Amino acid sequence: MDVRNAIKLAQEHDLDLVEVAPGAQPPVCRVMDYGKYRYQQSKKHSTKSKTITVKEIKVRPQINEHDLLFKMKNIKKFLEHGDKAKITMMFRGREIVHASIGKKVFNRIIEEFSLAANIEQPAKMEGNRMIMVLAPK
Repeated sequence: MDVRNAIKLAQEHDLDLVEVAPGAQPPVCRVMDYGKYRYQQSKKHSTKSKTITVKEIKVRPQINEHDLLFKMKNIKKFLEHGDKAKITMMFRGREIVHASIGKKVFNRIIEEFSLAANIEQPAKMEGNRMIMVLAPK
């Protein structure tokens, strides 16, 4: 079809003449509502949701102050990127009798991230581990 006739046909129906395949010989065009087409394309691309990953940090009940600060810096980095942080504390041997020491370490972490994170799963014992999950706000 001639280009002028195609443009005239599109204007009669209040539609647009859109070039679909410019590389073809002759170029392929379609009569359509271009605004609706763009909306459908943007909707198709926006359905992809961001995957939230869970990053794990392992600590010990007798963790050194500097090591704890280093681990908290990594937790902060994970939360800023939109990832969840799973903090796992391993108890070996008779350390499990002194779970209160582990609770103190977790309370320190909670205090540090009270404004930057939500506690998705509070600290709880699972076997010889204490686990807590933080999610970004």
